[in-house]
Amino acid sequence: MLKVGDKAPDFKAEASNGKTITLSEFQAEGKKVILYFYSKDMTSGCTVEACDFRQYHPNFEESKAIIIGVSKDPMSSHHRFIEKFDLPFMLVSDQELKIIKKYDELKEKAMYGKKYMGVERTTFLIDEHGVILKIYPKVKVKGHVAQVLTDLTSI
Repeated sequence: MLKVGDKAPDFKAEASNGKTITLSEFQAEGKKVILYFYSKDMTSGCTVEACDFRQYHPNFEESKAIIIGVSKDPMSSHHRFIEKFDLPFMLVSDQELKIIKKYDELKEKAMYGKKYMGVERTTFLIDEHGVILKIYPKVKVKGHVAQVLTDLTSI
């Protein structure tokens, strides 16, 4: 289980901008990374969270931070999600669960009494050296993005 102060696991993935990205490339550019995991494009909570990140995107850019959203949705779904809500940041499709498992975000969940494995809504604030500065587990959407921005600017 990852904790604050740990080196964030690097990954290589195709992003919605059509490029293959790695976490380490952003470190090399001196960028902080807001890496957020969410369960599904177009669902109510995930849409609110993405739109909040969109609203505060210029503030994150000012703080030399990039936002990357990760879910197991296919890239075609990500493209529809980005287009519908005009999202200015990258989404990564992790259908093979490689990144999700590296960050230990595949958890047992329950809905209507039925248990299943799903992605837990969690955000990692990672510094320009790849160190995890803050982890926000089991995110409650309301006020979350504003809190991440406050924490980022106070570090």
